[in-house]
Amino acid sequence: MPAKSKAQQKAAGAALSAKRGETPKSKLQGASREMYESMSESELEDFASGSRKGKPEHVD
Repeated sequence: MPAKSKAQQKAAGAALSAKRGETPKSKLQGASREMYESMSESELEDFASGSRKGKPEHVD
């Protein structure tokens, strides 16, 4: 299930980077930290993938 907004996609990308060890977990905050703790690497890949074109910045 791809993200529904640009903000979700960015948070998933940050969490994925931390899961892969490319970014320290301590740099995560908010939604990206929650995603890191609750989602698997493959779920994060799916969530972060896809084009950002046409997506709203935030979803209510």
